[in-house]
Amino acid sequence: MSGFLFVVPPLVGHINPTVGVAAELAARGHRVAWASADPGLVRRLAGEEAVVFPCAGPVLTGEDGVRPAELRGPEALKFLWERFLVPLAEAMAPGVRAAIGEFGPDVVVADQQAFAGGLVAERLRVPWATSSTTSAEFTFADALAGMPKVADWLDTLLHDLRGRIGDPSGTADPRFSPHLVLAFSTPELVGSGAGAGAGDRIRWVGPSMATRPTSAGFPWTWLDPARATVLVTLGTANTDVGARFLAECRDALCRRADRVQAVIVDPANVLGANGDLDDLYDMGEKDDKDVLIRSSVPQLPLLERVDAVVCHAGHNTVCEALWHGVPLVVAPIRDDQPVVAGQVVDAGAGIRVRFGRVTAPKLGAAIDAVLHEPGYRAAAERIRTAFRAAGGARTAATHLEELAGATPSKEAP
Repeated sequence: MSGFLFVVPPLVGHINPTVGVAAELAARGHRVAWASADPGLVRRLAGEEAVVFPCAGPVLTGEDGVRPAELRGPEALKFLWERFLVPLAEAMAPGVRAAIGEFGPDVVVADQQAFAGGLVAERLRVPWATSSTTSAEFTFADALAGMPKVADWLDTLLHDLRGRIGDPSGTADPRFSPHLVLAFSTPELVGSGAGAGAGDRIRWVGPSMATRPTSAGFPWTWLDPARATVLVTLGTANTDVGARFLAECRDALCRRADRVQAVIVDPANVLGANGDLDDLYDMGEKDDKDVLIRSSVPQLPLLERVDAVVCHAGHNTVCEALWHGVPLVVAPIRDDQPVVAGQVVDAGAGIRVRFGRVTAPKLGAAIDAVLHEPGYRAAAERIRTAFRAAGGARTAATHLEELAGATPSKEAP
């Protein structure tokens, strides 16, 4: 029996892929624990019985804690690193050190954006693996060769951070473990050349799917088998910028009500100020026979029933859709989303539209294309086959066992 400590940021999209891996390791008889700045979020996603060592989070107040919605490009990258990733690492480091001391893991599994995991593990001489929940980081790392000023700036940030919380004599990039990098995708989506700079330590394990707690009450009988169903979602981190886009989506889909019905995820109730369905609201949710608007949905079960997804090109949402062979319309907003959107388009599994400018007619045309032009679904199904063959959580768990020096156990059924 070995011990595995998962170090994760307080972000749903970064925790979800590790939940299945942790469950698989536990099912094989290993000890599993977490270190996080949001223990409640980990327990909500991984189960109330999860062992979670609390870490501090960055103290962000006022404008420091809110990324301006219009921030793009280099300024968005600067904000992400200087206002979130580096402060998060510094705040989490004492908690990660304490967790390693108390739990005694054989391997630390550090999220690619939880730098404290890799840096503290390196300092304490504990083997560590990277959990890469977005394949965009590989593309970005390869692109840095052509952006020397950006590369130097990042190197300086990481060097200074290592001096504060890690081993000053260390050399490892906390985004890419020298021992093992678990990439929750496959080359069929990412592209065959991605990650070349990270060497042979990358293991393409495909998406890690696990059963998630779901709230009761989704009206499954509302779904009309005689019409195509389209899911519209902007994930959990983009509720501040979605009002216009979701309204355009609703308008485009309402115009196709004779042949399409839509499920729109609106956690911030931004459509409440956009017109005609206000009188149908009930506890923040509204629906009619053509458009169902909910603050949350059971996404994985719903993806088994939908024919297309319109989304922000978040890595988890894209991979979950393609796991089910569902083509996409992607409208990237920020962070890694433009890179992931490019992967979808290059793979032939979807169409990209401009989040800030697309209109209902253009959205409608894109939705019609992915629903009715067979090439998009064929590409999505090809990626689905590759994803499922990669092994997901089972394969990731086996690689972690090997890193721990454990004899791989019989896989859990």
